[in-house]
Amino acid sequence: MQINQERLDQFMGQVVGELGAAMNAALVLVGEKLGLYKAMAGAGPISPGDLARRTGTDERYVREWLAAQAAGGYVSYDAASKTFTLPDEQAYALAFEDSPAYLPGAFEILSAVIKDEPKVLEAFRTGEGVGWDERDTALFEGTERFFRPNYAANLCRSWIPALDGVEEKLNRGARVADVGCGHGASTILMAKAYPKSEFVGFDYHGPSVGNARRTAARSGLSNVSFSVATAKDFHGSTYDLVTFFDCLHDMGDPVGAARHVREKINGDSIWMIVEPFAHDRLEENLNPVGRVFYAASTMICTPASRAQEVGLCLGAQAGEAKIAEVVRAGGFSRFRRAAETPFNIVYEARP
Repeated sequence: MQINQERLDQFMGQVVGELGAAMNAALVLVGEKLGLYKAMAGAGPISPGDLARRTGTDERYVREWLAAQAAGGYVSYDAASKTFTLPDEQAYALAFEDSPAYLPGAFEILSAVIKDEPKVLEAFRTGEGVGWDERDTALFEGTERFFRPNYAANLCRSWIPALDGVEEKLNRGARVADVGCGHGASTILMAKAYPKSEFVGFDYHGPSVGNARRTAARSGLSNVSFSVATAKDFHGSTYDLVTFFDCLHDMGDPVGAARHVREKINGDSIWMIVEPFAHDRLEENLNPVGRVFYAASTMICTPASRAQEVGLCLGAQAGEAKIAEVVRAGGFSRFRRAAETPFNIVYEARP
């Protein structure tokens, strides 16, 4: 080995930064669950004692937490007054759950990934999968809380309008199947936006379906229901729109799922597929967003696919060409990219 000291020092500095970020993931969850960020939002400069009193927490722990947040740039610190401030931009991302930039759900996913590391480690050795139903419950809640703000910001405002003729159908009254709905965030958002249409959310994970039903009941919606079913056996008569949100790449047999979707729509219907943003070549995805998605794919998506029949393992960075290949193998002849954000690509598929 020939060590270049300068490059080694640069890498060690990078790792120190990442260790701090990794440790901070737990602190973000503490701040979110104890309401520390919410108490600081719009409050201006605040002392550890005041924040502790406002949140019913211990001042010494809060002081240490604030110091770590300041060191990481999550809050600012004024040495003269010994007070801490949560800037508006950070508050928008950490304290307001209806913000499209709300982030704590992502850290909840990280918590689940760490807890489930032994299961994935064993899967590396055996080549077997780790099913969604085998994961820590923080993954289910974190996934819903992470994706919901993005869906709230984009789904009914830009993604559905980008689909050919779909919004007009939904406004008149249409039948929609939301497959892989999880806790039902996407299904409920659409049901609220298009009250004349009927929405059915399907997911193979029973507890998630139960959670979705309870959320819909609290919302007072009468045009939405949820059922336990897989992407290859979801039921009902023909649908005008079938949606898959961030789940096709997790499926063991995405081609089989595509074939079933084709059986459940007619010639004028559309299959809407939302997938993580990805280019077709690995080298094009070697960036901060790609890094997050490849890591999530390693720890969540690939094990989930391997736990199912076929186990194709598309991965979260499959790319448009691979998604198109799956869609066409399922019997669809028309496929296009309808919309995109820095984190998602929306595809439209037609018979």
